[in-house]
Amino acid sequence: MKHVAVLIIGMLLLTLGVQGAIRLLADHGNAGLLAWLPGGFAVWLTLYATAAVAGALLAGRGGRQARRNGRGR
Repeated sequence: MKHVAVLIIGMLLLTLGVQGAIRLLADHGNAGLLAWLPGGFAVWLTLYATAAVAGALLAGRGGRQARRNGRGR
């Protein structure tokens, strides 16, 4: 069950990171969830990219572990 939770958290981070980065690239003034954070475009894009990469890594690890423990096909 723990690995499924890691998979879900990773998928959420991946989704939020990619969606935020795409929104920011389309409209440089629309920072979404990170609008409260100072620093501007470069900082926001870096944080969204970091969230996307971390989410992909977590989802991959959670998926592998869940599959290894018999929770997947």
